[in-house]
Amino acid sequence: MPGFQPFEILPGDPSHALVILADHAMNRLPAEYGDLGLPAEAFARHIAYDIGVEDVTRKLSARLGVPAVLGCFSRLLIDPNRGEDDPTLIMKLSDGMVIPANHPLSAGEREHRLNLFHRPYHDAVATVISETWRKSGKAPLVISIHSFTHAWKGVPRPWHAGVLWDTDPRAVRPLIDALSMDPALIVGDNEPYDGALRGDTMHRHCSMTGLPHALLEIRQDLIGHPEGVQSWVDRLAPILTDLTARPGIHEVELHGSRVV
Repeated sequence: MPGFQPFEILPGDPSHALVILADHAMNRLPAEYGDLGLPAEAFARHIAYDIGVEDVTRKLSARLGVPAVLGCFSRLLIDPNRGEDDPTLIMKLSDGMVIPANHPLSAGEREHRLNLFHRPYHDAVATVISETWRKSGKAPLVISIHSFTHAWKGVPRPWHAGVLWDTDPRAVRPLIDALSMDPALIVGDNEPYDGALRGDTMHRHCSMTGLPHALLEIRQDLIGHPEGVQSWVDRLAPILTDLTARPGIHEVELHGSRVV
């Protein structure tokens, strides 16, 4: 697929032993997929990407001087934060919207999307983590950044941010504690989603390898504009710097998993 890159790697100093990931950073599609049969406004919604995450990730990577990997394709094409056997890997229906080009979907087309988008993205993630580990001499801390809607099916979500995880608390507990020090923030512990999902990015690259990690969800209305992005970068930069300096954070520990 000439000209379409499924991932972007932001350079950084591996000695910090920190890698940032943004699975759903962009809402782009290769030209040959057109619009998947959807109206243009669908690609401005959360069903297509995680609003605000690209800008937060770029600015954090630059501020901290650490590498990051951005997913460059819309989750409507194929979701990089799902295992290859997950039934929601390629959505036919998302938040009430039918995706015409995804149903019916042949086995060949499914494999085609895995080969051109999903697998190259994960290969890039694995390479950046491996290179950071090799060059720093320490197991890198991996932080995955996502965003969530302010309401779901008409029910407001009270959290400003949430930290998702499975069974490894090393990065999670201090991250929640640091965010919660701001009395203006409501911070969810495995809210608004549960972080125990077999085959997702954190499970594949961190839980299964013993790397310290956390998935941070930020509410989209808080980072859907430049001022909000800058505010969250200013908040997160010192927290992540402190987190990477914690004693024992760069150990390899296998904690098992709650996922079935």
